Amino acid sequence: MTEQFNPQIGLDRLQRLVGKHNLPCATDDTTMAVEGAHFAHLLDTSILALHCPVDQKVLLMEISPDIYFETDQHIGRDIMLIRLDRISDEELALRLHDAWTFRAPEKLKQRT
Repeated sequence: MTEQFNPQIGLDRLQRLVGKHNLPCATDDTTMAVEGAHFAHLLDTSILALHCPVDQKVLLMEISPDIYFETDQHIGRDIMLIRLDRISDEELALRLHDAWTFRAPEKLKQRT
């Protein structure tokens, strides 16, 4: 039997971790955004697409290829993929904070 994709389970974890940093964001069924700019998107129950600078993505994929990866459509883009079942909450919270900071408008970053 195929596992049903329940995005709320993944979003609950992401919202809890973003909340630790008191970062304002909006969520819909599978996406987290700041001021209309998406910074995280659940692709399924185990994969998160996260915005980040390309140089950071390359470094993380070299250091932890079991956690961070990309597909052909993401090469050269500011999006990396994360295996949620292999990343700790502490590390995921750091990545979410980085992604939020990468996408948030300057005026909002100065208030947080």
